Amino acid sequence: MRNWLTYLFPLILITVSSCRKDPVSTPDYVTKVIAHRGAWKAAGVPENSLASLRRAIQLGCSGSEFDVQMAADSVLLIHHDNSVNGIPIETTPSARLSGVKLSNGEALPTLAAFLTEGLKQTKTRLMLEIKGSRVSKERSLATARKAVELVKALKAQALVDYSSFDYEVCKHILTLDPAARVSYLNGDQPPGQLVADKFSGLSYNYAILTLKPDWIRDAKERKLAVTVWTVNDRISMQWFVDQYVDFITTDEPELLFEILK
Repeated sequence: MRNWLTYLFPLILITVSSCRKDPVSTPDYVTKVIAHRGAWKAAGVPENSLASLRRAIQLGCSGSEFDVQMAADSVLLIHHDNSVNGIPIETTPSARLSGVKLSNGEALPTLAAFLTEGLKQTKTRLMLEIKGSRVSKERSLATARKAVELVKALKAQALVDYSSFDYEVCKHILTLDPAARVSYLNGDQPPGQLVADKFSGLSYNYAILTLKPDWIRDAKERKLAVTVWTVNDRISMQWFVDQYVDFITTDEPELLFEILK
C-alpha cells in the first residue's frame, strides 16, 4: 500500500495543481524545513539520535522532530517504535533501556539529554511529539505532563513545540502550559476546531492536505501554522511550497533545501 501511495500522490498533486494560490494576490510565505526524527537519512545516522539532531542543526533546519515515550519507571526516552531491539519501552525500566545502543554506538537518548543538546543553540526548534501509550490513556497524559515539567525545569519553553496524534493529550498540554505551541497530528479535525481549542497549528499527513487544500487556506486565514508530513519527493515538496505551507516535515531535508533555494 505504501509503494502504491508513493506513486499515486505525485499524480494527484499534478491533477489538482489548479488549487495553487495566485502569487499576485497572496503574501510571499516562505516554507521552512523540519527534519523528521532529525536529519538522519543522508547522514547515515540513527533516526531520533543525538547525532541526527546535531545534523539537523548543522543543516540549518527550522525544526527537528522527535518522539517521546515513557519507560516503566516514568523516565522519558526518545524513540519512535513501541520497542527497541525487541524490548518494550513502556514496560521496561529505564536502567535496562539505558544499556541499549543505537547503530552509531549512542545510548538510547533520554528526553533530558535531547533537550540539553538542543539548548546549545537557538535557531533549530525542538519539535516534541508525545507518542500515545498502548497501556492506557492515563500513561499518555502522564507522558505529556512529565515532558512539560522537564521542558519548564530546563527553561526550554522558547525552543520547544509540542504535538500528538491524541487530541486529549494536545489539550492537556495546554492546561499545563497555556502558552505552549501545540499542533495536532491526526488529521481529522478542521482548522476552525483547532483554533477554538487554542492550538497553534495543524500538522497533517500529505495525503490529507493534498485532498483538502482548502484546509491549508482556511488554516492560514485563521493564523494557524500549517505543517505537512512526511514529504520526501520533489514533486510533492514543490506542490506544498506552492501552497505556502509554513513547514514541511521530511526525511530528505537536503532535497527540500535545494528546492527552496
